[in-house]
Amino acid sequence: MQRPRFELPEALVMEIPSKLPVKSLTRFNCVCKYWCSSFQTPHFISNNYHNNLENNNLNLLLSRCDGNTFQRYFSQLSNEKYQNYIVKQNIHLPFFKNDRPSVYGACHGLLCLLDPSKDKAAIWNPSTREFKILPPSSIQRPPYFSPFEETYLTLDDVSFDHASFGFDSKTDDYKVIRFVTLTFVNSEEQYPHPHFMDQVELYSLRSNSWKEIPCPDYKPTETTLGNNYVDGICYWKTETGAYLDFRGLILSFDMGNEKFSILPIPEFVGSFPEYYVNLLVFNGSLGAIVYPTEGIDTSFDLWVTSEGVWTKQFNIKSISGVVRPLGFGKNGDLFLRDTNDEVLLFDASTQELKELQINTYLDHFRFTISLHAYLESLVRINGIQENIEKHVIRQPARDASNEY
Repeated sequence: MQRPRFELPEALVMEIPSKLPVKSLTRFNCVCKYWCSSFQTPHFISNNYHNNLENNNLNLLLSRCDGNTFQRYFSQLSNEKYQNYIVKQNIHLPFFKNDRPSVYGACHGLLCLLDPSKDKAAIWNPSTREFKILPPSSIQRPPYFSPFEETYLTLDDVSFDHASFGFDSKTDDYKVIRFVTLTFVNSEEQYPHPHFMDQVELYSLRSNSWKEIPCPDYKPTETTLGNNYVDGICYWKTETGAYLDFRGLILSFDMGNEKFSILPIPEFVGSFPEYYVNLLVFNGSLGAIVYPTEGIDTSFDLWVTSEGVWTKQFNIKSISGVVRPLGFGKNGDLFLRDTNDEVLLFDASTQELKELQINTYLDHFRFTISLHAYLESLVRINGIQENIEKHVIRQPARDASNEY
């Protein structure tokens, strides 16, 4: 007698692989065409990402500068605390050779890379290894007339900074916003005085193009820790007032309506310039780490906002030798940089501080070390595979150092 055949519903069949790592799903693409096409549907991509989000499957990249070649590269850290966040592999970016790319935000597993000194940017999915080079800016650079010198000045330099990367849910589009500073000089003078003009550019992945948008009255004054994008809004710290009379503000940009807004920094921060205020994303919400600008022993306060209300999450008291925070890993673990430019980990559960064996003493520009967290995703960006044009090169780490 033939046994009855049971078939699982298709939704249940796809629910099982949606919980798997992207690396495993990439291997399964070769099993059959049906699986390959199913893994590329928006529904499956969304389910896979939200499973990673629910399980807090953070991946950590440490941005560094090679001590021999002076090239920027990334160290991918193990995402398990019991492994002491050792370096798993080092990732080099030949596309940015001789440049100094920085990571400006992570969204849905995608990272935005941009060199502030050049019109050079890319979007990268480190999980699927897809890499997309953004087109150069097509924005017109207006002439600058100096009333004082009574002449038009020459454009001497263009710089791109304070970028942010996020998602517009209204149009299902990924966008990059960046601030552009134009420097003009009088070319006939031997020691010309520079004049500055600001612009803001917005890139759309859907149209694969840049456009100019109105510039706000305030400009970001500091970089953020890792990421500054939360639920369709980008945030930067800015300020107004003169020295010793600074007033902190938060500049925000809505990816949907493409409008800027200004928010006050709560009074808990203290007075400027006695305290640093670093904006960051903590557990999916906008947060701020506040710590004094001077002192041998440094204490840190973490504040997080929800629906406009700021609450203190925790306080870390009197850590000797710590220079500044780098960002958060899993379960509230705080990464820090000490006076020797080594990377430390503050365990939020045990309140213990330990040095990680990453050996950053071999790096150049150690003060520029930064930490970036992202979740694995299958999101596609209409780019190329990173190994085809060798825009990205991965090298396994022999041990917990940056030797390769």
